[in-house]
This record gives sequence, C-alpha cells and structure tokens, in this order.
Amino acid sequence: MQHSEVIIERRGTAGIIRLNRPRALNSLTLPMIRALAEALQGFASESDVASVVITGEGERGFCAGGDIRALHESARAGNDLAGTFWREEFRLNHMIAVYPKPYVALMDGITMGGGVGLSSHGRHRIVTERTRLAMPETGIGYVPDVGATWLLPKAPGEAGTWLGLTGLDIAAVDAIYACLADVQVASSRLGEVIEALSSLPLGSSSIDVDTCLQAFAELQGESRLRQNAAVIDRAFRFDSVEEILAALAGEEGEFAAETRRVLLTRSPTSLKLALRLLRAGRRSASLAECLGRELSACLQMLHNPDFFEGIRAAVIDKDRNPKWSPASVEAVEPATVERFLKPADPPLSL
Repeated sequence: MQHSEVIIERRGTAGIIRLNRPRALNSLTLPMIRALAEALQGFASESDVASVVITGEGERGFCAGGDIRALHESARAGNDLAGTFWREEFRLNHMIAVYPKPYVALMDGITMGGGVGLSSHGRHRIVTERTRLAMPETGIGYVPDVGATWLLPKAPGEAGTWLGLTGLDIAAVDAIYACLADVQVASSRLGEVIEALSSLPLGSSSIDVDTCLQAFAELQGESRLRQNAAVIDRAFRFDSVEEILAALAGEEGEFAAETRRVLLTRSPTSLKLALRLLRAGRRSASLAECLGRELSACLQMLHNPDFFEGIRAAVIDKDRNPKWSPASVEAVEPATVERFLKPADPPLSL
C-alpha cells in the first residue's frame, strides 16, 4: 500500500496510519476517508494492537483539511460527492471520538479543518513547534464543521469563538490552551514517539500511553490566546456578530484591531451562521448532536453563493479577493441563517 493515499502498517503493538498526499498537504478525499474508517475498524478488532497512531507524510503538514477543490467541483456539477463526503467524514470523526483503543494523533505542521477532525477528537493529541492549527472556514464562505462546534466551545472563555470566527491559525501552545491538543513534542523526536508506542505491551491503557508521551513532552512557551484572553472574552461574549465587531472597535491595542480587520474580510453569512452553530454547540449534549447540525448547514452551503466564491478566490483563481453576497453582516437576513439549519434529509447516521 506504499503508493496509496493512505498507508496502513503494523509496527510492534501499534497500528500506524499515514496520510499520503504530501504535495496536497494530505488533504482528504472520499477514498481516504473510507480507507481510514476501514483501518480503524480493523485495528479495533485486532487483539495484538495496543494503540493506533495517525500521522501525515511530508514535512509541511499533518492534514490541511478536505479537498475543497473537489467539493467545489461536485457542487458545480450537482452530483452527490460533497454530501457523501461530509456524511462519511463526520461518521469518521465520531468513530475517532469513541474509539475503544488509545488513538494518538501526531499534529505536526499544518493541521486545519478536516485535519482537526482527525486529531482533536482523539484521546492523545501531539503538537510540535511546526504545528499551525486553524478552522479557516469563514474565509472561504463555509463554516466550522467536523465537530468543531462541539470542540471549540470547550476552550477557555471565548477563545473557541475567536478561533471559529476569525479562522486564524495558532501555534502548538495555543492549541493546548484551547483544549485541542495535549502534549508538545519536538518534531525531530516523533520517530522516537512511534517507536516507544510500538513497544507498549498489549492491553495498555490510555493512562499508559499518557505516561509514555509525557517522557517526550517539552516545556511550552507563552500562549497568545492566553495573553489576550481578557480582550477575547469581553469582545466575543455577545451572541451577534454586529455586537462583537462593535466591542472590538471599542478595545485598545493591536490584537483587537487585527481581529476586527480579519473578521471584516470573512464571509458575513458564514460569520453569522458560524456564531449560531458555536452557541448551539455550547448548549449541546453530545458530539453527535453537533455533527448532525453541522451536516444540515453543510448541505445548505451547496446552494450558497459565498461557498463558490470563497473557494474560487482561495484555490481556483487564487486572487484572495472574494466578493461576498451580501457584503456586510448587517445585510444578512435572519431568515437566511435559519435556512441553513433545515434538518438534513436523511439525518446523519452514526
């Protein structure tokens, strides 16, 4: 399987999964999603596998998310690829969250969108000095998905709201602060980590894996999110994007000014919908509930002009100059947001 998009191997007592599209930053395709699900099901049933490790080939990224160009083409063609991709991806995210064996994600390099779904739902999340983590969806006319509306509200204060709305990338220490990762390890030692995990005895628990990983843990630096927590909490505590923008305008300092500038470049419709989904996620009882709500929004995105415009500007024409419709948050009608929450038919089955 060395030439496939997903390499599956055994090393000692560890099952190893390698995402193998390094030129595309290991962005996910539907065949990859299916290969991952099959591999996880197989390792779960094998008595001689103590833990599962997922990593990405190449030095630039763990996984940059879903192959949005393919999703764009699917939506344009009017076929079922995008809907099928999201349904199967979300089932995979849920499988990872409830996986019966220790699941270790090596989040080295770019970890965005679907990459966060493959890693942050897991029990053991390793970041490195090269990690750049983000949920960048509002910048392409989309919304945080893969269960992010379950994960982000669990960050301290309003840090998750800041992450979900701005789409800005964060470093390893911020990922740990935001409860999206657990341990920072030097990228040069990841090979040693895999070797140590492969030597664990059968029947090892998550506590045993934690002990193993702590032997490689590095001291963390200062978290930018923690340093700016007071500003983030004051500005992002509101339940409307308009109030958040107004609050940022009233804050002093470059962090608030930069945050506001970034928000004004994002899709206004995506911002409003993302905030609605994040607030609903905060009140939700389970990941499954959030994934079902996200699927409803994703399927409606296939009829949203900002979804096509955002991907055009980001990955097709690459002019980085999307023309959003409507162009301001004030112009987004409440009924427009409600339309995205129409229950998926059929609903997500997990």
